[in-house]
Amino acid sequence: MPKIVLIIGSAKDAIRASSWSKDIFSKIVAINNAWKVRDDWDCLIHPEDFPLENRPQSLSGFQTIITANDYVPIQNIYGGFVYAGGTMAFTAAYWALGTLKPDILAFIGCDMVYPTTGEATHFYGIGVADPLRDDVTLQSLEAKSTRLFYLAAQQECLCINLSTEMQSRMVFPRVSIAALEQFNKRDYQNHAGIVGQMFDMPHIDQALKREQELAFYIESGRYWEHLDTICPRELSVLDDLWINALVSEAWRPNIDYKYQRGVHHEMYDEIHF
Repeated sequence: MPKIVLIIGSAKDAIRASSWSKDIFSKIVAINNAWKVRDDWDCLIHPEDFPLENRPQSLSGFQTIITANDYVPIQNIYGGFVYAGGTMAFTAAYWALGTLKPDILAFIGCDMVYPTTGEATHFYGIGVADPLRDDVTLQSLEAKSTRLFYLAAQQECLCINLSTEMQSRMVFPRVSIAALEQFNKRDYQNHAGIVGQMFDMPHIDQALKREQELAFYIESGRYWEHLDTICPRELSVLDDLWINALVSEAWRPNIDYKYQRGVHHEMYDEIHF
């Protein structure tokens, strides 16, 4: 069976992961409050300002806490926070990609879509929609997830979304937990072939070259202390290159995404293996 790492965010559907067999996953990575979804998580990753009162009071012997000292150096290997996107769903993914080196990164509770009607925004109630804050690195969540999708594929790692929500800002193929439970090496290889057709290499090359030219690289990871050196317009142009690098026709009619800035991706069907 492929090496599968589960990343749990705090969206309302994250609670579905509480009943999944751990046997499916080599590691379970919880982001921020998502450690409360289940008590057998392996890694909890959180930012420096994560409140002390929200952190677990004790750990089992197999559990570890991942902090900025751990994830900033890994993030820098993949180009840094400005290009990756400064929110924990992406930070956790790049850390897992660089440290755990999975065959599959499976996401739940990371759709980054939030209700605006006063209802619960997270599995624990009403919280802050961090990915939607006014931040120069988060102008297009779709672009940032496309970048992650591609760089993971370059490591022969597949990014998939286990969410059943109708909208997502993540561009990864949808897979049901039932399908993932039956996933074998042949399925992994077949899916890798499909993913290989999803990218337009001229746009990829342009995007990677432009990142080098712009050199918006902050080694400390604290890019918000250097905003005067980062041009939002240039990052927006770069985002467009990444969005256009994903060839959605490669997996139609199973999934149809709308690639427009500010329009959420709607799921019409999931990928079946």
